[in-house]
Amino acid sequence: MISGAVAMWKALPQAQRRMIALLLAAIGLANIAQPFPDLAPLQHGPTIALILAAPWLLRRWPLSNSAVGCIWLFLLLHTLGARWIYSYVPYDDWARAVSGHDISSLMGATRNGYDRLVHFAFGALLTLPVAEGARRHMPWRWSLTFAFAAIGLGSALYEIFEWLLTMIAAGDTADYYNGQQGDMWDAQKDMAMAQIGATLAIIALLRRRG
Repeated sequence: MISGAVAMWKALPQAQRRMIALLLAAIGLANIAQPFPDLAPLQHGPTIALILAAPWLLRRWPLSNSAVGCIWLFLLLHTLGARWIYSYVPYDDWARAVSGHDISSLMGATRNGYDRLVHFAFGALLTLPVAEGARRHMPWRWSLTFAFAAIGLGSALYEIFEWLLTMIAAGDTADYYNGQQGDMWDAQKDMAMAQIGATLAIIALLRRRG
């Protein structure tokens, strides 16, 4: 079994092996002096499971380095957000340290917007991998339509998962994980950001192919 796993790992393109290794290292770094240790397994567990399954998944359903790179970048953004459970990513502190100004004031924002960025990235970065997978079964333009619909479905299922978590988990745990920050329309806005990201990705892909 171990030898089979090693063989699958070695069968991956070198660039993809490096991305997987760097993502695993990023998760390790994100958990040094973890500020929210009780929520860390819930935030990082699915990513670790995906990393462990990646050699088999990519052998069963190969993707280009560009598509894997898109998934990798999305998961890096998620890993950064997961360290601070999204609602507390200190990007304003980083901006003040660099420029003397914070992003929230410049944009007139009243909440931490990192989660919106990652929902946008979900659509913008995962459209290509989904379309590549669908391309095996349909023409390219239809694969983009499928990807757009799949992003919408994935977003909706994730929001339903957050709702179920709210129903079964302790109040503070659910609130911290969901990151609504008092916005009753948070789920709808998150899904809209994902669809905007997917739309822009599709436009870019169509332009690239002429």
